[in-house]
Amino acid sequence: MLLIMLDDVGFGSMSTFGGPVPTPALQRVADAGLTYNQFHTTALCSPTRAALLTGRHHHRVHMGGITEIANSYPGYDSALPPEAATVAQVLRLSGYSTACFGKWHLTPSWEQGPAGPFDRWPTGLGFDRFYGIIGAEASQWEPAVYDQTTPVSPHVGRSDYHLTEDLADKAVDWIARQRATAPDRPWFCYFSTPAVHAPHHAPRDWIDRFAGQFDGGWDELREAIYQRQLDIGVIPAGTANTARPDQVPAWDDYPERFRPVAARLMECFAGFLAHTDHHIGRVIDAARAADAQDNTDTLIIYLTGDNGASAEGTIHGAWSAPSFQNGIHEDPEWLLEHLDDFGTARCENHFNVGWAWALDAPFQWMKQVASHFGGTRNGLALSWPTHVPAGGLRTQFHHVVDIAPTIYAAAGITPPTHVNGIEQLDFDGVPMDYSFAADGPSTRSTQYFEILGNRAIYHDGWIASCFHGRVPWIRMQAYEFDGPDERWELYNVANDFSQSVDLAAEQPERLAMMRDLFDREARRNGVYPLRDAGSPRNGPLSVPHTLGGRTRMVYGTAHVRLPESTVINLKNCSWRISASITVDSDGAEGVIACQGGNMSGWSLWLEHGSAKFTYNCFGHDITTITSPPIEPGQHRIVVDFAYDGGFGAGGVMVISVDGITGEGARIERTVPLVYSMSGETFDVGIDTGSPVGPYPHDYRCTATIDEVVLERLSEPDPAIAALVAEGMWRAGLSTQ
Repeated sequence: MLLIMLDDVGFGSMSTFGGPVPTPALQRVADAGLTYNQFHTTALCSPTRAALLTGRHHHRVHMGGITEIANSYPGYDSALPPEAATVAQVLRLSGYSTACFGKWHLTPSWEQGPAGPFDRWPTGLGFDRFYGIIGAEASQWEPAVYDQTTPVSPHVGRSDYHLTEDLADKAVDWIARQRATAPDRPWFCYFSTPAVHAPHHAPRDWIDRFAGQFDGGWDELREAIYQRQLDIGVIPAGTANTARPDQVPAWDDYPERFRPVAARLMECFAGFLAHTDHHIGRVIDAARAADAQDNTDTLIIYLTGDNGASAEGTIHGAWSAPSFQNGIHEDPEWLLEHLDDFGTARCENHFNVGWAWALDAPFQWMKQVASHFGGTRNGLALSWPTHVPAGGLRTQFHHVVDIAPTIYAAAGITPPTHVNGIEQLDFDGVPMDYSFAADGPSTRSTQYFEILGNRAIYHDGWIASCFHGRVPWIRMQAYEFDGPDERWELYNVANDFSQSVDLAAEQPERLAMMRDLFDREARRNGVYPLRDAGSPRNGPLSVPHTLGGRTRMVYGTAHVRLPESTVINLKNCSWRISASITVDSDGAEGVIACQGGNMSGWSLWLEHGSAKFTYNCFGHDITTITSPPIEPGQHRIVVDFAYDGGFGAGGVMVISVDGITGEGARIERTVPLVYSMSGETFDVGIDTGSPVGPYPHDYRCTATIDEVVLERLSEPDPAIAALVAEGMWRAGLSTQ
């Protein structure tokens, strides 16, 4: 069994579902089997993955949001319970080999460090083999990859490296090894690439294939997608193309000066998606080759996304992902000046909100908005040559929780009532195998949706929908539940495929019944208390932190690839970084300690007989100061930063060696919330990701490092602390 899932792909993105990006691998699966045009996800990353792998609703398995924004309520604490064993655990206990390649994003933040525990990593949840990223996103050129639970840097020394290609290589090799060494053992491969989540990184020749194709803008693109969807029959005749939200600018109203930037950002996305599908095709080919050689029959499920297209890249798009993750929208003039960087390791680009809306045609809204199909509707293709007819369209209403029961049904496995002695939760999903033979009524009659206050309830061809009010590209807006910014809508989706005609005013009794049904489902599944981007997640509601309240830690060369959440926080305060080193007679070079990457962070490093300290703010403002000369022998290097006070404010930093002061510099702003959501980490003796400063990859320190000390010297006043606590929501919401 091969289960494929992409990241942040709207229903109308791929050619199989009317989109502008040719996806021949997906099309091959569809031609050999079935496509589903009413398949749903949760509208968010971690929740979809939790539901996919367990067959239970995301709140029931504690994943009501992504891991980065967890709080201590059971539906939201991000700790998958042992009462909901994953499909990989059950299959492995049933004799299968199991592997996960790609993006995980299901490990609680306090369990992501090298101290573990590892029972909520892929290898602890049923996968014999894991190779990929543990968090939400990654640079495709310089990713923070794990092999099992060991950090590796496969990009170092390879100018041609790309993460998607690497993942496909590893999956193809794994399938071949299964066939050669255990030919009678069934296998389950979960290929969950982080593509095409931002940053939209792809080889330039793939991006250039789409040059000029999007110059007409997002309104024109959406209409073209909609017409193709009608032409190929992937949406019913008579389906309406829903209107553009007022919050999304019309292309005709968008400044002409910045249209080349927007068009290029969309070309990057399209090239990235086409490149991804190509390499997924290699994995599919490997599975089918094994079938031909061994007379087996692999079930392939290709889910085109974990939610709708992402509108988190702001109205103008983004060059630096940490910029918008910290709530700073970039000047479009900067984007115009750096247009040639898009798609490369020099930036972490994301496209404009208008493209996300276009790619979710014909539906309303996009990722994060669980109230409408633009957030929850994803195309699905499935093939199983000896069991499934070729080339059919299925219209049954299904949800991601149905995948695990479908896999069990295909494998002939009765899901166990107990796993490792622990009684299991009942399944929320239903097997989809009844749909293999023919189209017709769905066995799923009711389904709730909820993400960050956006909520809906489907029942017997009707759906009641409530958009909570916050648009996905504005991070911090809190609204009152059932307040003036909310409005419940009612749609007869049995006859209105795209949720285009609101019947709430005409049928208030039905709407009231549907709202009561949502309330019952929410209570049953642990959705309450509802939370939005302004809801508290600190104080008594906080999840564990590995360091507790410590403000000083001593580190050494054993400390490499420490996640940002596990390291002393040097933001919005005065701080001191000190290092004790020994330099031999030949001198020394390399990174003593660093945190972050080329888009944001800091680094203390050696070059040409001196120590240097670089502070990098969003890749825009990069300041380096230099120490006095360092002779052979033992030395203590200290960098002091005196903070102005405030939120993301500036200050003065000074470097010294053995008490002798070197250069100082003033920086006008600092990173307030997070250096990186792309897996950039804290390292001693090396910089394992993208370089923070002007030095090469893998710049290992040749001095002896005795210790590195990080000290937080002042605490922000309560008002600033509150801003930081709220702002971490903003950062988390941009990386789903």
